[in-house]
Amino acid sequence: MRLGYFTMPVHPMGRDWTQTLREDRETIILADKLGFYDAFVGEHLTDACENITNSMLFLATLIHDTKQIKLATGTTNLAQMHPVVIAVNAAMFDHLAQGRFIMGVSPGALPSDCEAIGILDEDRNKIFADAIDVILAVWERDPPYDIEFPGNRFKVSFARSAALHLGVGVMGKPYQKPRPEIVGTVVAPFSPGVVLMGKRDFHPLSANFLLAKHLKSHWTNYAKGKAEAGQRADINDWRLARTIFVADDDKMAARYGSEDANSPYRHYFGNMRAKMMRGNRLYVFKSYKEQPDDEITLDYVMQHCVFAGSVNKVVDQILAMREETGDFGELVYAGMDWVDPALAKRSMQLMAEEVMPRVNAAIGKQASAAE
Repeated sequence: MRLGYFTMPVHPMGRDWTQTLREDRETIILADKLGFYDAFVGEHLTDACENITNSMLFLATLIHDTKQIKLATGTTNLAQMHPVVIAVNAAMFDHLAQGRFIMGVSPGALPSDCEAIGILDEDRNKIFADAIDVILAVWERDPPYDIEFPGNRFKVSFARSAALHLGVGVMGKPYQKPRPEIVGTVVAPFSPGVVLMGKRDFHPLSANFLLAKHLKSHWTNYAKGKAEAGQRADINDWRLARTIFVADDDKMAARYGSEDANSPYRHYFGNMRAKMMRGNRLYVFKSYKEQPDDEITLDYVMQHCVFAGSVNKVVDQILAMREETGDFGELVYAGMDWVDPALAKRSMQLMAEEVMPRVNAAIGKQASAAE
């Protein structure tokens, strides 16, 4: 099982923007040194807490300060930009990173972002679907281009301006062939969108704020989509994100990972719970569909969504979750604000050097016993 990293990020309001950007960069540089496989970074235009406005731009600053980690948009919000712009920028990034690029995609869920650019009342899922068709066509086709799909709002042609002998009207293709890996974050239980991911060979990343009992539904739907496309689903393509804090002792883990009023984990889920409540999306935290909203307290969310403890305790928590979800290819560690940089770095170190080797050793023993 691989180890990945994901950050939205979620910083306390009022923190210096320059400082949080520096810390977010330092975290990914550390993840690279510790052997994390990839690092996903989110983006929002209008959020003072989730304050990376363009994940691709941010990740470009890390290409030459990292050596092996794959740099992943988590996500590029396709409804907020013309697909040609996304396609050619992603292709250039892929060349700059020499293939250390994963393209995470979504429509873009934050309403204030959508209102700011005038698409609040539009069908963003439809814009997303239209955009991805065009992006793939840009990468797959050669000039002269005449990209048009029935019902698609985007049409790409250079009929009036191309001068191919001068290189005008040519769009670059990615470094990776036939294209970079495309990953979609999945939030809702039993999401039907995962079926479509399977059909198109996009890979699912199950969100860290969804209860573990619902995660297996993502794999079931993904495998269904692959089967409908005449293919077999590969468990290595499923990423599962969790919110984890590892400390040298359980008391420290409980304090920093949950109990303390200044806990970054408590701040993260307080922020997420408030946003989900405002957007009528508390269902992501619910154990069952009809569960009353007033049961979804912050303590309830923390209890169900955070793994915190010493190495052995976290190993046990991960293995217990895997018993419920079944196998998956990558465990994605969710990054928090650095309230205490030393504790944050130590958690990542213990996760990479102690927790994951023990988890993989236990998985290997289980597999041998089953043979």
